[in-house]
Amino acid sequence: MKSVPIAALVLGFAGLIPFIWGAVISLGLVEMSMGDADNGGYPLLVTTDGPLLMVRYGGIILPFMSGVLWGFATRADTRRAFMAYALSVVPALWWFFSPGTNAPSALINLMTGFGGLLILDYAYQKWGLAPNWWMTLRIPLTGIVLICLYIGAMA
Repeated sequence: MKSVPIAALVLGFAGLIPFIWGAVISLGLVEMSMGDADNGGYPLLVTTDGPLLMVRYGGIILPFMSGVLWGFATRADTRRAFMAYALSVVPALWWFFSPGTNAPSALINLMTGFGGLLILDYAYQKWGLAPNWWMTLRIPLTGIVLICLYIGAMA
């Protein structure tokens, strides 16, 4: 982790907070009355539906990570550029076409999407498009995300 820029490290792990909070809620480790659940519609304040929180947040982060891959694709040479750009949109398209019919199925589809994203992250690093430290950051972040999503899907 020493090679990962501090900003990427701090913000990457801070980005796990909604997933972890959703898992904590899903495990029943937070006791709230229904009166406490009135949060004005702010998803980070969801206190009674951990799976819903993870669906909302994960549904934003997975396409966001497509954008990160698109940024990496801008570094590709001509012969690899088309493939790099085309693959960069796969996570966003996966979520668009596979949102699920309920929270558990949506969380399983997000798990599939984040697992596939990790494979793409590895490919982009092997192609020299991602920074050398990329997988050092992405592996633990993705592992934690997958655990949280699994907890929510099984709740």
